[in-house]
Amino acid sequence: MDRNQLAGFLRTRREALQPEDVGLPRGQRRRTSGLRREEVAALCGMSADYYSRIEQQRGPRPSEPMLAAIARGLHLSLDERDHLFRLAGHPAPGRDLRAHHVDTGLMHVLDRLQDTPAQVVTSLGETLLQTPPAVALLGDETAYTGLERSMIYRWFTRPETRLIYPDEDHALHSRAFTADLRSLVARKGPRSRGAAMSRELLDVSREFAELWSEHEITGSRGHHKRIRNAELGLLDVYCQMLFDLDQNQALLIFTATPGSESHDKLQLLSVIGAQKLPSAP
Repeated sequence: MDRNQLAGFLRTRREALQPEDVGLPRGQRRRTSGLRREEVAALCGMSADYYSRIEQQRGPRPSEPMLAAIARGLHLSLDERDHLFRLAGHPAPGRDLRAHHVDTGLMHVLDRLQDTPAQVVTSLGETLLQTPPAVALLGDETAYTGLERSMIYRWFTRPETRLIYPDEDHALHSRAFTADLRSLVARKGPRSRGAAMSRELLDVSREFAELWSEHEITGSRGHHKRIRNAELGLLDVYCQMLFDLDQNQALLIFTATPGSESHDKLQLLSVIGAQKLPSAP
């Protein structure tokens, strides 16, 4: 671990970020040119004291999860993230772990959507980041580990995952998830994580196995969804998707027809999300 270089790298990246870059108000009394340490700590989901000690060349060596959080909070590129890991004495993340580093461009867009239900997901349906209204609408989808990080896997293995959708829509979602996974496996190959997931699902889910055997590939389909929320009831929403350049991640934005009941309900999610989400440590 190179404490001096690590501290300098973090400081320069923090000072290069402006409040507007991460969706924060600048305020009238700001004297620093970039972000404050406590602001970066909040973006990373850690205490200000922990982050400050790293910049001050003291404290324990950050773990890999902590480094991943710092890379996300500072909006680092993949090359910058790899450099961060090496400075902290860890090997650079492997290809699979790199897929969980949020694309910088998508991160910038998400920062400006904090009052809108939006989230960044991988091609395997793993949710990496959510805005507070998205958590209020769908629940916290970032807390899972292993295969269960994927919505596709949870759909076929955890019945409670389906509760947010009306029963009559379940068959459509099952077919869509299966077709999406089949397309992904065809693109990434038999040694990909998607292929490993499909083999696991074939062993544990009869429904998935039956759908998989049909070799169905769906074309472009509508982005209309019906979502059942515990506080607000049924919402009719549109799910717009913005992909990164490599098509490995997408930003999902949930909207509704202006003037509709669902549109009014979506506006309430900002209030619900603020009440539910704990403040950063």
